[in-house]
Amino acid sequence: MTRWISLAGVIVLGVAAIVWSERREVDVQASPAAMLYLVADTEQELTRMPVHFTRMPDAEEIRIGDEIAKMYGGNVEEDQQKKKSEIEKYLGEVGGKLALHAHRILPYRFHYVPNESMINAFALPGGHVYVGAGLLAMMDSEDELAAVLGHEIEHIDHYHCADRAQQEQALRRIPLGGLVAIPVFVFETGYTKDQELEADREGTRLAVAAGYSANGAIRMFEAFDRRYQQYRLQRARAGSPQEELSDVAMQTLEGYFRSHPLPAERIAQIQKMIAAENWTARPERDLAVAYIFWTARANVAMISKKYSQAEQLAARSIKMHADQPGAWELQAQAEFAEAAGSYRKLLELEPRNLRAVESYATALEAADRESAPGKFRNWLLSVEDEKPRNADVELAGLNLLAGDEAAARKYEADLQGNADGWAPDYLGELGWWYYLAGDYARASQLLDGAVQQRPGDVKLWVRRAWSQIEIRRYSDAIQSVNNGYEQGLPNEKAMAQGVAYWQARETDSALRDYDRGVAAQPEWENPKWVKALYSPLAAQSVEEMKAERERQKKQRLAEKR
Repeated sequence: MTRWISLAGVIVLGVAAIVWSERREVDVQASPAAMLYLVADTEQELTRMPVHFTRMPDAEEIRIGDEIAKMYGGNVEEDQQKKKSEIEKYLGEVGGKLALHAHRILPYRFHYVPNESMINAFALPGGHVYVGAGLLAMMDSEDELAAVLGHEIEHIDHYHCADRAQQEQALRRIPLGGLVAIPVFVFETGYTKDQELEADREGTRLAVAAGYSANGAIRMFEAFDRRYQQYRLQRARAGSPQEELSDVAMQTLEGYFRSHPLPAERIAQIQKMIAAENWTARPERDLAVAYIFWTARANVAMISKKYSQAEQLAARSIKMHADQPGAWELQAQAEFAEAAGSYRKLLELEPRNLRAVESYATALEAADRESAPGKFRNWLLSVEDEKPRNADVELAGLNLLAGDEAAARKYEADLQGNADGWAPDYLGELGWWYYLAGDYARASQLLDGAVQQRPGDVKLWVRRAWSQIEIRRYSDAIQSVNNGYEQGLPNEKAMAQGVAYWQARETDSALRDYDRGVAAQPEWENPKWVKALYSPLAAQSVEEMKAERERQKKQRLAEKR
């Protein structure tokens, strides 16, 4: 008999679902998600109580929300605390503009959850709103953020959170006053479909009233749909730790879509509102904290060896917020790591290409000094037959930069007693590695000896000039540049002389040579390139000359006006 009653109940629910769906205008295609919504809505409606007749006072709702928020707060690593504080300040500024237009006057507070797999936002009774890192990382504009915050504010403003709390009190038989025992995940899950669509409508109204574009909501829903489809494609091939993290995030999205209306329906509703309310298009504002997430994505791309992508993301982040040492370092590492990969491929084809060997070592050093010797050594082990003749000096130099001076000293001693005709070249190369390591006196000594034995090598003369600048022999540096033959290295000769003049306080001569150097090689205007290949003093001088040249240009423009 019980089975027949159960069957009859299922049939009644099915018929009710058909009638209900026929009576509602839904502008989306049929899918399994529709049945999920039916089940979710039915479960929630069966447990709903007439709480609007016995609604808790605002003061009690605020107290409950504050207590739950205390239990939810977790420890944040020290290096993440600054970012968390900056993001929460920004959330408070945007959320505060929206809360001014809410119906209920409550102490709205906005929190950041630094969890990349949390592609969601939720609210607690009384005014607490939480936004996950995964969701913020999907945004491009402040208008999208306003749509999300407005949606969550309206869950509070329209008593959805308070109603949920009282439903849980009834279901769990929690005694009066014990509502703080409700777990947070109860509020992380979605509400009924009608409540979610209501929060969309009223949240968008809040955003528009605060001066934001209604299109922010549309773009947010479109981003949700794109990300979900992306993760679905990635799921089958999750192999790296980063892709596994994406799989966790995808599962979060799947849960989100089970408890929220489909993006197409939500977009259709907002579009109808825009038309009905005659809202005019407004330009969207940049998301002020987007650079934090671009830098994080650049780091992930770097770990995944997607160097070009890492460089682009870091550059985008720096363009928005230049004061980011980590982003600058990432950009430099990505650029030179990619170069190292290219040189490694070249060496697979031409293992005894001496210039490629030197460039490979330099690129490894610029990308990561600690790991460079090991990577170079591994490449050497892969070389069949005779290794390139300059491999030992490059390895000794890489070891020097990694902190192993003994290897460089031993190699230097071997060179001093070596009758090999190439010894002066290797001595000069080792001198340059000492320059990169910051031992400028030793670098100058070795380069002096190399120049005496190879007076026709322009490269040695210029490197000698760089080392002389560091020990304040500016006149000698200028003379070294001029003593080299005119052909070859015009850009580096000009810049070395320019830095020497700049340090000697001869500004006009310095700027003239700076212009010549930049004209021959635009990379001199790229700070990360200069910092990776030259000393801190050289990099600082180049930046100062660049700033002075810009100052003079602005002054001339002002005088013309």
